[in-house]
Amino acid sequence: MKLNPATERFVLHWGEMGTQWGVNRTMSQIHALLYIIGRPLNAEEITETLGVARSNVSNSLKELQNWGLVQKVSILGDRRDHFSTHTDVWELARIIVVERQKRELAPTVDFLQSLIDSPEFAQENSEVQTRIKETQEFVDTLTSWSDEMLKLPTSTLKKILKLGARIKKKLG
Repeated sequence: MKLNPATERFVLHWGEMGTQWGVNRTMSQIHALLYIIGRPLNAEEITETLGVARSNVSNSLKELQNWGLVQKVSILGDRRDHFSTHTDVWELARIIVVERQKRELAPTVDFLQSLIDSPEFAQENSEVQTRIKETQEFVDTLTSWSDEMLKLPTSTLKKILKLGARIKKKLG
């Protein structure tokens, strides 16, 4: 499949951004392609369109499925697996935040708590103890806040995010 110039630029940029976020470039490009095209594609179509190795596409699709960002779908009359993603960017953002929390924040919360509970912690000087506790409080607060935001309907979440700097003016 030949992509239109704007579509191609979107896919390429998303791949570049993915690397900035610590995600494999091909994985990001596949997700961008499925999102922007808005219909299921099979692995061969993805491979041909992006010009990447079939094995890279397979591995990336598996990882995207592990993240909950891509689903395997069947197409009537075609025995090949096809893959799709949500076309609602807000739903995608929710999935990504949940996965990031699970993969990054939750282990950090657990680690910090085990560190605070360890006998070694009591042997640290008070400044180190304070910084570790402040870090734990920050991560806990961030996790709690994002949990609450994820429970909101998209319309409410949009309003909150659009408030931006106006919140600062109201608070102080």
